[in-house]
Amino acid sequence: MSGGEGRLLGVDYGERRTGIAISDESRTIAFPRETLECPRPEQAAAAVARIAAAERVAGIVVGWPVNMNGTEGPRTERTRLFMDEVARRTDIPLHRWDERLSTKIAEDALIAAGTRRERRKQVVDKLAAQVILQGYLDHAAFAGGLGGAGGADPEGGWP
Repeated sequence: MSGGEGRLLGVDYGERRTGIAISDESRTIAFPRETLECPRPEQAAAAVARIAAAERVAGIVVGWPVNMNGTEGPRTERTRLFMDEVARRTDIPLHRWDERLSTKIAEDALIAAGTRRERRKQVVDKLAAQVILQGYLDHAAFAGGLGGAGGADPEGGWP
């Protein structure tokens, strides 16, 4: 994903719902796109691959659920399996990004805006995906581009 060309898809994967966000062409701003109701990882992976192909994105950024102390837990393994499923369905490069506090940030923004609890449940996942993708974009801009020294994905992509 070096060169910063083409839009990116942001994904906040969850067991019941998966939030989707998309960037602009210049990779400056992330926009919430939709929330998928997919109870199985295979369903969510197929939907993400379909959306990525339809939007002709250059890459997919998936929120990586690590604990506050940096360790990995059960949610990390489920996300790893989800990313493996997505990778089987598309050749679009996958990257992971630390998603710590993304849902809290989205929830706090919705509360501050006076959004009712039922409505928050409907939109929090796509806003969390926006937070994840925006963090990735901001880091890439600060680091001088994607994929280089200090790039946004120190693991070198997926798998």
